Amino acid sequence: MDTAADRLLKRYHKARERRSVWEAHWRECYEYVLPQRQDFLRHGSAGDKGGDRLFDGTAADAVDQLAASLMAHLTPPWARWFGLAPGRGIGPEDREAVAPALERAAETIQSHMDRSNLAVEMHQCYLDLVTCGTASLMFEEAPLGETSAFRFTAVPLADLVVEEGTTGKLDVTFRRSLLTVAALRERFPEAVLSDELLRRAKDDPDLRLALIEAVIPEGHGHAYTALLNGEEAADAWDSAPGKEAVVLAEGRFAASPFINFRWLKAPGEAYGRSPVMKALPDIKTANKVVELVLKNATIAVTGIWQADDDGVLNPANIKLIPGTIIPKAVGSAGLTPLEAPGRFDISQLVLTDLRARIRHALLVDQLGQIASPRMTATEILERAAEMARILGATYGRLQSELLTPLILRAVAILRRRGEIPPLRVDGHLVNIQYRAPLAQAQAHQDAQSTLSWLEAVGAMGPEAAATVDMAAAARWLGRTFGVPGALIRERTPDTIPGSPLQ
Repeated sequence: MDTAADRLLKRYHKARERRSVWEAHWRECYEYVLPQRQDFLRHGSAGDKGGDRLFDGTAADAVDQLAASLMAHLTPPWARWFGLAPGRGIGPEDREAVAPALERAAETIQSHMDRSNLAVEMHQCYLDLVTCGTASLMFEEAPLGETSAFRFTAVPLADLVVEEGTTGKLDVTFRRSLLTVAALRERFPEAVLSDELLRRAKDDPDLRLALIEAVIPEGHGHAYTALLNGEEAADAWDSAPGKEAVVLAEGRFAASPFINFRWLKAPGEAYGRSPVMKALPDIKTANKVVELVLKNATIAVTGIWQADDDGVLNPANIKLIPGTIIPKAVGSAGLTPLEAPGRFDISQLVLTDLRARIRHALLVDQLGQIASPRMTATEILERAAEMARILGATYGRLQSELLTPLILRAVAILRRRGEIPPLRVDGHLVNIQYRAPLAQAQAHQDAQSTLSWLEAVGAMGPEAAATVDMAAAARWLGRTFGVPGALIRERTPDTIPGSPLQ
């Protein structure tokens, strides 16, 4: 019988087939950049050494630095990287009353994020983003009684299948995970499991089944469905098509719990492309050059030897260690070294150029630490402007696909819990202010231009200065610099009722 669950499972399989063309590319990126990760499609192998074929660590180090820079510039832990402000739909006379409430709501959200595991899981997402161009963060509501209302999980690409919705974002999500029957009953306590399944789980407590979670946009929200169809193989990706799907849970979310975001989007492609993909030819070449250098060094240290077959010298019994006496026949050359046919001195020049290109492609020279301990104010501003220019397009995409959905999901959870007022963060009544260092770079440039203009107008004399609304300029500068709304007075003292200056 073709039920809604069966149709959803078929949709998952078709999306999985479309994703298969990316898997070889992703596996290659992980192999050269994050070898400590599990093999892309091999589950249950945590702790594998990895990196046996990796000889150059330039790209791996650059990826770590780029992920750490994104963490510090976009979502710095234990710092206020966002705020809530009145939108254009709230008049000036109401802004002063609304701003403190919005500030308290933003502090509540930030407090829950600081007490959650966001910093740990977000860093893993940034590593996936830089390596493969696509990452997913699962944002769940924690049970009552925990220190934070938020619980985050970095979803591996091996478990993720996504599609673009009508909005052009990755809002259609399928996640496959392997869980024991005990874990399924703990996560879905109201789910009805068959007697046969419970009997098999009793005989084999480690029996794992494939759980497929689907989040599909529906109206102004997202429909959630958890499917189970009896797969047991822990080393296989797909559940066998044709088995009857069992619905474990259904629900609806105001904001999707899966936040999928990309580094770069190519036209006609759902999954993103990463800076590692761009630098992969240089990464593979540098790795091969270092491998050849090491092989050449081995030959240079141990050498290649030749000997006459004179019936006395047995090469199988020779050990090239200090103090060894090697017998030879009278009049024979004995054991003599064989000169190498060529040298590999040019390799260092090639390797230096390759490493420089890798670090440039992964933005280490732009976003990394400064070698000089002293920087002037002008150098800091220029560096911030260069950083904003380089990451401008990427930051705009991350703001749309990561930061905004993250805050909207947090607002939806705390609003349902009653910890914050029923806010409508729609840009009309309530706006989101981004206060991370990368977001403030452009704001500081705009503020600097305004301050230069005010200084120039002030030098023109009283008549020119009279054209400037200083109170409005001060409020604009406060909002641009991310000053808390409670500190900005929307009305001047001479217009406030009951003011002594009235």
